Amino acid sequence: MSYQHILIAIDLTEECTPVIERAVEIARSTDARISIVHVIEPMAMAFGGDVPMDLTLIQQQQFEQARAALEKLAARYPGISEQQRHLLSGQPRHEIHHLAVEQSCDLIVVGSHGRHGLALLLGSTANDLLHGAPCDVLSVRLKTSS
Repeated sequence: MSYQHILIAIDLTEECTPVIERAVEIARSTDARISIVHVIEPMAMAFGGDVPMDLTLIQQQQFEQARAALEKLAARYPGISEQQRHLLSGQPRHEIHHLAVEQSCDLIVVGSHGRHGLALLLGSTANDLLHGAPCDVLSVRLKTSS
């Protein structure tokens, strides 16, 4: 299958390097464009919405740190221009699916630790992305530490 536009969903850790490299490899072989996305979950979502304090400043700092990390990471890959870098806020599955449709992506590449047991029960972004995805999803197996 020949892909036209690949969306790489990353978490901005060093573990995302193999995910980006796999996507770049596929893009080179199919002459596809690449976009990259990181989604920040609003802190209120993590706390169930009942937070007795204003998290706006902390959320803004988190967004600025993520933007700097995304730019630093993407700079290592000349094929990913500033217009192809997306930093979004919201529920990761929803935001990534929406962006994939908006950008006409035909492949989403994401990393997965392949967790089992309780970690699997709690869910993972990679597993979550599979459900209702508007295109193919490639889950790149990440090495587990320890």
